[in-house]
Amino acid sequence: MAMSPGPRSCGSLSPEGILREIQINLMECKVCFEKFCTQQRERRPQNLSCGHVLCLECITALSHPLLRKLECPFCRQLCSVDSTSHCQVLSDLQELLLSRSPVSSAPPHRAKGGLSLSAGLTSTALHLYTAFGSWGTLINPTGIAILGSSGTIVVVHDEEMRVVVFSPQGRKLHSFGRRGQANGEICYPVDVAVTPCGHVVVTDAGDKAMKVFTSRGNHVLTVKDSFQMPWGVDTDNCGYLLVSDILAGTLFHVKVDYVHGVILEHHTSVSDLQHPKAVACCPVTGNTAVMEHLTDDTHPPDRQQHTRLKVFTKDFHLLHQTDSFSLTLQSSVRLNMSGVAFEGDGDVIVIDSEQGMVWSLGKLHNGPVLTPLVGDNLIRPVGLVSLNNMLIILDSGDHTVKIYSAKSDTGPMI
Repeated sequence: MAMSPGPRSCGSLSPEGILREIQINLMECKVCFEKFCTQQRERRPQNLSCGHVLCLECITALSHPLLRKLECPFCRQLCSVDSTSHCQVLSDLQELLLSRSPVSSAPPHRAKGGLSLSAGLTSTALHLYTAFGSWGTLINPTGIAILGSSGTIVVVHDEEMRVVVFSPQGRKLHSFGRRGQANGEICYPVDVAVTPCGHVVVTDAGDKAMKVFTSRGNHVLTVKDSFQMPWGVDTDNCGYLLVSDILAGTLFHVKVDYVHGVILEHHTSVSDLQHPKAVACCPVTGNTAVMEHLTDDTHPPDRQQHTRLKVFTKDFHLLHQTDSFSLTLQSSVRLNMSGVAFEGDGDVIVIDSEQGMVWSLGKLHNGPVLTPLVGDNLIRPVGLVSLNNMLIILDSGDHTVKIYSAKSDTGPMI
């Protein structure tokens, strides 16, 4: 029986933590996030022919009413509704859990390795306040950005319309950027940024271009000749664009005249980078963080994929660097950095997509201070932004946007 997305390793968790992981990762439908329940027909866990498990209500909602077939939200295999069957294993597991003493349903905060919590955003465990999206609304999302202080959320994904705009409450407002390589279309979006004046910038790996749109989706500019393979993108307070090129190994600094749709400046700010992907600019300090993906000849002998984080001043002088291997040696915490952002006061935040974790590294003045921020209800986080003491995280594991707040009883003040 295949569960998707699967639970993470529970080797470092207590028995109570393992029970919580089972409840979160196995006992709820990963499309609607409702708990499986044998007593409610629409909430019964059902096996698809590919092995993945959904509730009966989601199978009905996702399937074609006449053909009675659906595409699995996780592996995309075409499955027949008539070939589904009740997942007895999950029902038995649910009964077993109910027979035990109840476990608190509050989202646990996973602090591995005995790390202490620092002040500010990290002083309290972050709680999942809300989640929206799911398969169909979002398909394999890759990048997220926030439109100014309004809290409007912009996501790029693999649907026919590549850019989706949500209200702060998660209501879909509109979408644009039709799939394709024609003018104003997007082939394969990787990352997205929103400028201070409200323009949406998308890196298109399929077209090897950077594409600029208005917030309503009108095409402004496409830049192709200057890039080999643009990947990460962010913007500073002055509206300059920072674009990483994974093949050229460079970080570009780009200034655009959005009114006339022309490039005013385009120069290399940092060169000799190792496959740079994620890029983030701190709105407080102007520092820029870049995540490098190290090649095989630079790997330690364990042959795992390793990344290196470099932080530059606003004048692009190297301020600090660290890598996932060094962090593991220093803290005894296995950390696989894959994405980066800045918290409101300038702390560096990194994503661990493999383990479904988000960590703070602090301000890096005296080296990284590892602090766990989020370790629950995440499957494969691929992007995040910080806004008003909240983290807004893009999770490609279940195709959702998840908002975490330090207070579980109050909504996000966006």
